[in-house]
Amino acid sequence: MAGNKIKQGQVIGLGEKIFNAVMVILGVLITFIALYPIYYVLISSFSKPFFVENGNVLLKIKEFTTASYEAVFKRDGLWTSYENAIFYTVFGLMANMFFTTTMAYALSRKYLIGRKILTLFTVFTMWFSAGIIPTYMNFNNLGLLNTRTAIIFGFAIETYNLIIMKSFFEQVPEALEEAAFIDGAGHFRVFWNIYLPLSKPALATVGLFYGISRWNGYFWAMQLLKDDSKIPLQVFLKKLIVERVSNPSDAAIVTKASLTSPTTQVYALIILAIVPMIIVFPFIQKYFKSGLTVGGVKG
Repeated sequence: MAGNKIKQGQVIGLGEKIFNAVMVILGVLITFIALYPIYYVLISSFSKPFFVENGNVLLKIKEFTTASYEAVFKRDGLWTSYENAIFYTVFGLMANMFFTTTMAYALSRKYLIGRKILTLFTVFTMWFSAGIIPTYMNFNNLGLLNTRTAIIFGFAIETYNLIIMKSFFEQVPEALEEAAFIDGAGHFRVFWNIYLPLSKPALATVGLFYGISRWNGYFWAMQLLKDDSKIPLQVFLKKLIVERVSNPSDAAIVTKASLTSPTTQVYALIILAIVPMIIVFPFIQKYFKSGLTVGGVKG
């Protein structure tokens, strides 16, 4: 057959070859666009600031140095903000998973009174929220401003993640639940011993979403926390960026002999902020891949 190639019982036409080639090129291009900013920040953080400020760092490190990291390590408040970020991420994630899984389990029960109305109101919050000012006023009226409690429990549930868990729970065979009830198990035991063990892919996916959101969250932490001893790493990074922007003259005095600058220190801190997520992701990757298809197939 002209223009076609028969391989392993399949006929691959010229049009399909062109399509595959275009998809590969687009995939490489999209990957490059997505990863280059991180790569640029990485090589810039290890380059001398003179080359960074003059735009000479594009594909490789220019005169390797760790001075920017050393300068960041010595900054007041860095390790406190790092500890705060870990604290908010760990305990915030625990709160997220507790409230999300318990509510998702309740909404997945077909015999729950008012289930459809509760689900409707829950989904409604995805498109319509109170807004920044009313939310801030609520925290103020509850006396939660400048408290760790506001950061941990104030954002305990995200509707999208709740729907993921609810969809997964609905796919668990009812026969397992009925058998457990016959054996005398209550809802708590069914939830703990049946639903959670069977939901590892969904738990990993939702946990990763929550974890990334917690670790990278800075807006509400910036609005609610006024004490520098309570701010997380991302707010500390934001202050460093503001400091750099408000003092543009510092970049003008960078010379070839300079080992560090506000710009390269910002890049170094960005890398330090990314590292924990890079370390954690490989351990939950296999569950994450499965969890991405949650709710896609009804059985």
